[in-house]
Amino acid sequence: MSASENFSLARQWLSAFNAHDVDALVALYAEDATHTSPKIRVLHPETGGKLVGKTALSRWWKEANARLPGLRYEETALTASEERVFMEYLRHAPGEPPLPVAEVLDVRDGKIVASRVYHG
Repeated sequence: MSASENFSLARQWLSAFNAHDVDALVALYAEDATHTSPKIRVLHPETGGKLVGKTALSRWWKEANARLPGLRYEETALTASEERVFMEYLRHAPGEPPLPVAEVLDVRDGKIVASRVYHG
């Protein structure tokens, strides 16, 4: 995929996430995609912070939407290449201060094969 197509994919990702449209979000991922996050490690330590496959991703984001119904991400920067997207955003969760987050999407054949979240 071109950098501009991956840039568009990242925008679709942010839009689906902020709409709490888990089906649209998960549709952007490959069947065996992985997702790692410090939040997963804290809430589900048995995973080591890593989820594998669309079923696990769907369950994770549905739980997040139920736990934090007002959760949204405010884009601050996007950078894309032919293989990867770097997203920076502010995580806005009810009752919490905004949290700066960086997330990397690895893309192959138009689908996200891995996403990695980084924050303090």
